[in-house]
Amino acid sequence: MDIRHAEQADLPILLDIYNHYVVHTPVTFDIEPRTLAQRQQWFDEFSRTGRHQCFVAVKDGRPVGYACSHRFKEKAAYDPTISTSIYLAPSAIRQGIGRALYATLFVALNAEDVHRAYGGITLPNEASVGLHLAMGFRHIGTETQVGRKFGHFWDVALYERQMP
Repeated sequence: MDIRHAEQADLPILLDIYNHYVVHTPVTFDIEPRTLAQRQQWFDEFSRTGRHQCFVAVKDGRPVGYACSHRFKEKAAYDPTISTSIYLAPSAIRQGIGRALYATLFVALNAEDVHRAYGGITLPNEASVGLHLAMGFRHIGTETQVGRKFGHFWDVALYERQMP
């Protein structure tokens, strides 16, 4: 497995990975699958340096997951704070790929002006909670019944990681 910055050519596969979670799980609160044009706008926010980066794990020549850092909130005082997200192809879960992706992302962000990283996890999700705890995040609270998907209200646990 290789981990590298996401490239334009990866976008259709990254879209497929993400849309799996849109259609089949409450992990993301998107209700409708995203289009390639919508994901292009998302992809255009990343760079190879800076606070907003995206890395992909490639196995047998094909992306099997990605981890990204995004703007936390719009106001300028929030700039040293990021939000993180990670998605793996269903066939890539519980193989250490998530840890490798996050480790690569955090090493890259160590050179940037990042003070805190935040992740939100729709509950229940033991695998994601375990990954975030293993990567140095700590639980700081839970938003109860904050989103409705599949006719059910879901809680979102908030996790925070101090950056070097």
